[in-house]
Amino acid sequence: MERHKLFRRKSISELIAHSEKPGSTLKKSLGAFDLTMLGVGAVVGAGIFVLPGKVASEYTGPSIIISFIIAGIACALAALCYSEFASSVPVAGSAYTYSYAVFGELIAWVLGWALLLEYGLASASVASGWSSYLQGLLAGFNIHLPHALSGAFNPAKGTFIDLPAVLIVLIIAFLLTWGIRESAKVNAVMVLVKIAVVVLFIVVGIWYVKPVNWTPFAPFGFHGIVTGAATVFFAYIGFDAVSTAAEEVKNPKRNMPIGIIASLLICTLLYIILSSVLTGIVPYTKLLGVGNPVAFGLEFIHQNWVAGFLSLGAIVGMTTVILVMTYGGTRLVYAMSRDGLLPKGLSKVNKKTKTPVVNTWVFCIIIAFFGGFISLDKLAEMVNIGTLFAFTMVSLGIFFLRHMKEKPKSAFKVPLYPILPAASFVLCLYLIFNLQWITWLSFGIWLVIGLIIYGFYGSRNSTLRNE
Repeated sequence: MERHKLFRRKSISELIAHSEKPGSTLKKSLGAFDLTMLGVGAVVGAGIFVLPGKVASEYTGPSIIISFIIAGIACALAALCYSEFASSVPVAGSAYTYSYAVFGELIAWVLGWALLLEYGLASASVASGWSSYLQGLLAGFNIHLPHALSGAFNPAKGTFIDLPAVLIVLIIAFLLTWGIRESAKVNAVMVLVKIAVVVLFIVVGIWYVKPVNWTPFAPFGFHGIVTGAATVFFAYIGFDAVSTAAEEVKNPKRNMPIGIIASLLICTLLYIILSSVLTGIVPYTKLLGVGNPVAFGLEFIHQNWVAGFLSLGAIVGMTTVILVMTYGGTRLVYAMSRDGLLPKGLSKVNKKTKTPVVNTWVFCIIIAFFGGFISLDKLAEMVNIGTLFAFTMVSLGIFFLRHMKEKPKSAFKVPLYPILPAASFVLCLYLIFNLQWITWLSFGIWLVIGLIIYGFYGSRNSTLRNE
């Protein structure tokens, strides 16, 4: 295959024109508030209810707030780059579509394939966590599922399928096929509920903070803080899913930057305050091996009455994560299918709801399989590397985008160019190199599988190459 064909690019006008073809047009119905709620819905979930205990006890101690700030800065810089792309190229597909415009088809495919790993794996693993919290809540009312239906496939332990995980993904599939406007309304309500629960923990816990618990502040040194930042990065994953909604947004040049940046600021603020309160009321050494650190913190200060609300908030929070991450994955599949890199049937849009129904059900059934049969609790870092890879390429892409003559002059622009895009690129790359080698190996295998699929199918059926 000729090298220039592998890196053939789509112009911005081609991408927009292609998105407006009859039969594959998505409905424009989202505003800035909807996008902000989608972003918070995707970000605030399993990460805030699970990660603070693990990271504080193993890597950072009370300096976990610094880790959250470092990860938040990396995401903020990447968010600015995403915002410029989203307002310049208001087309579904996120980093995949942006790469098609600036790097060419092969790099676009690699990025799209990496993002499919992020969205799919994150949705499946959070579905497993959702199941655990639901079963815990039901157990409080003395309601128990049959053991065989309560966990991932493990005959030695007597579990064969995690039925709640499968059911929540299928419910999400139904909601997404109902319509994006309706999905956004449901998401907004659930986001407000879980923010209220997080704020409740902060308001109750702040009165029990003992400054002595914040010393020593960084018991594992700077290396521990950086390792913690690479790990808590998982808690930020999802805000980029907002950019996949670009094609369904009213006035994307204004609303996309607002939605992306506002959702990230809200989440960063919540994370920093919650983690500082948690390590202030519980010595970090007591959080080792605790799977539900926020609930543990409430028990530690004998405020068990809040625990029920917390469980409800965790369930609602994880529901919104599954909703938005699954949504992001379906729009990515839609964009890749429309370009001919995946089967064309996956980009067909329902005439009534203006949603890609077949695509949604196929993607959700795959997620339901992984969530129901495979334990994904150790794969958070693998999700991280796919996201950081995308952030790195989007940051680099800004330098190419600025030199494109057809870039809309009214689009949002990253301030302090070229300093901030360069800083975003370097910081994301630095965090990638702080991930474990097994993560790199797994990611490499995933990319090789993707390149094989591209070689045998995508490269031969590419719409751009066949035009």
